[in-house]
Amino acid sequence: MTNANSMRRRYLAIWLPFLSADRLRAQDPERRTAGSPPEAPLAFAVRVKGALRLAAVDAQARRLGIVPGLTLADARARQPDLVVADMDEDADRHWLDSLAQHCLVWTPLVAVVPPDGITLDIAGVEHLFGGEAALAEQIEECFSKMGAMIRFATAATPEAAQALARHSFFPPEDERQAIHALPVAALGLDDTAALALRRAGLKTIGDVAARPAAAIAARFGAQAVTALRRLMGEERAPIEPLTNPVPLHFERRFAEPVGHKESIAACFAELLREAAIALAERDLGGRGFVLTLFRSDGERHRLEIETGLPTRDPALVLRLFDERIAALADPLDPGFGYDSITLLVPLAEPLTANQLGFDGEGKAETELAELVNRLSVRMGADSLRRLVPRDNYIPEQAQLALPAIHHPAPVRWPAPPEGEPPLRPLFLFDPPQPVEVIAEVPDGPPHRFRWRRKLHEVRLYEGPERIAAEWWRRKGGEHPGQGGLTRDYYRVEDVRGRRYWIFRHGLYGEKPDPRWYMHGLFA
Repeated sequence: MTNANSMRRRYLAIWLPFLSADRLRAQDPERRTAGSPPEAPLAFAVRVKGALRLAAVDAQARRLGIVPGLTLADARARQPDLVVADMDEDADRHWLDSLAQHCLVWTPLVAVVPPDGITLDIAGVEHLFGGEAALAEQIEECFSKMGAMIRFATAATPEAAQALARHSFFPPEDERQAIHALPVAALGLDDTAALALRRAGLKTIGDVAARPAAAIAARFGAQAVTALRRLMGEERAPIEPLTNPVPLHFERRFAEPVGHKESIAACFAELLREAAIALAERDLGGRGFVLTLFRSDGERHRLEIETGLPTRDPALVLRLFDERIAALADPLDPGFGYDSITLLVPLAEPLTANQLGFDGEGKAETELAELVNRLSVRMGADSLRRLVPRDNYIPEQAQLALPAIHHPAPVRWPAPPEGEPPLRPLFLFDPPQPVEVIAEVPDGPPHRFRWRRKLHEVRLYEGPERIAAEWWRRKGGEHPGQGGLTRDYYRVEDVRGRRYWIFRHGLYGEKPDPRWYMHGLFA
């Protein structure tokens, strides 16, 4: 018998059958189509026991018979123009999580179903959107705008909703009959158990449900019975929704308006101490603090600060607020006094005890973070920037200048061996400057070059350091920032002992007359 409580619940399941392909197109459209026609099928490969196999495909590849599980060689034999990319499960999961966050606009109960599903508990909210069908259409339209193709279904249990979304092609008129007609793969068992069920002649959920539960458990394991009971609604398994931490909130109300600065400062210090205790109980540190002062005439003064590292030090936060108040163009005016003061901690991160090293390295990092905090609060977050590494091997694109308070100091580069020159110069030209080079052989090192109207004789050189083109960018373009040509970098030293970092933009096999550029100077 179906559980009455579970029947009162309603769940909407979202399945993204082509999650990897949709994610790649949405995040980097050029990477999908570069070097191949837009209609070319796309697949994602992963190495399994030494062989490359397809882990995911797009809709076009599926229509051509290219399915996950095929070896890359078999897929290439069937479809020579197949475009293959590396499978990135971490990127897929991150994108799935971000899509699930978007679903919080429809219901606060949203759960991620790895690797490609999302479940929404819509009980009590579907009427706000015109019913289940209208809500599903709205969700489908929203996901389509974000570049994700979905299939969806609603049911009385989350397992049934996911099963119908993945294995049923039409909206069911009778939910129970539709569940009975699903294949045994809808139970979500491993491949071995599903194959054993089919070999026993149990091809649908109805076939399994018609057999005694004891016989199913004895032959196929208790997991098969549990999955069946949850699918049929006979056993309840609530979803695990995304957790949205409630910001820490502290407040002081006054019987009479307070206007003395000393009283306001003392009250604020008490709020900071309360926040520090609450953060310590959770092993957290605040990264953002919001102070709001409510004046008796209805006006509000709102002050906001951010910190580069999580902290729960009241004295540090108080100093930052002093910096923030001192930087105001219009000083705070209490008027006839404040009725209440609130402190909000909207952003908190884990903060545990930090062991200082013997060389004081931990203390130096803390002092640097405090300096970044003070300067960012005084001048504005965008006024102080820090170079952070970027996942790109093109030298001029390997780092970004971002607000220092939002990004911690990057890991230091390993120091070169003692007595060895650095591999890369600290100073780079933006853009690289053209030079005229004479080389003895094609694709060979430079022997003489002219830069800024001066001729330099090369005494020593080292290289090449070859940086291949980004294959997803289109070929062409004379300037290094425009084309997708191979670069050969050389560290050279002229007869005067000055060292340069120059490169040839393109090989002679890629273009008949490659150009040379000066990219950096060694100290």
